[in-house]
Amino acid sequence: MFLDTFVLLATNTADAGFLEKLNDNLNLGDIIVTVLIFLILLALLKKFAWGPIMKVMDQRAELIANEIEQAEKSRIESKQLLEEQRNLLKEARNDAQAIVENAREQGESQREDIVKAARNEVARLKEEAALEIASEREKAVVAVREEFVSLSVLAASKVLGKELSEEDNRALIEETIAKAGDGQ
Repeated sequence: MFLDTFVLLATNTADAGFLEKLNDNLNLGDIIVTVLIFLILLALLKKFAWGPIMKVMDQRAELIANEIEQAEKSRIESKQLLEEQRNLLKEARNDAQAIVENAREQGESQREDIVKAARNEVARLKEEAALEIASEREKAVVAVREEFVSLSVLAASKVLGKELSEEDNRALIEETIAKAGDGQ
């Protein structure tokens, strides 16, 4: 409506009372008061509201910038920690592999020692068994000789019909056995 009135009045510029009609239709006093109140309100807003609002906005922008910076630092730190953890895990794997390899080598060495000790023990047992067999054989030969001597003395005494002293018989039989043993 305001523009329509202004356009109508502007077309009638030939009238001398153009400003008076414009003032009547537009109510120029209200416009001036409204503009003044608006400017006063703007000055008050600038003084009392704009400063604190801008201060809050600056604080908020600074807070966001700090949070972004902290997030970036945290990201870099977590990346470094991840890399350290990977390196530690790699070292742990290498250590575990070295331990396993060392245990395997020690196991192989112990196996060789055990086999060597077992072979030595078997050789020792064979040697002891051979000595024991020889000893038992010797005892058996002595026992057989003694039995043979006793039987020979008994047979000879019966054959001869006389009794020789046991010592003479024994000496004679042992001499015969020794000759028989040499003849083999």
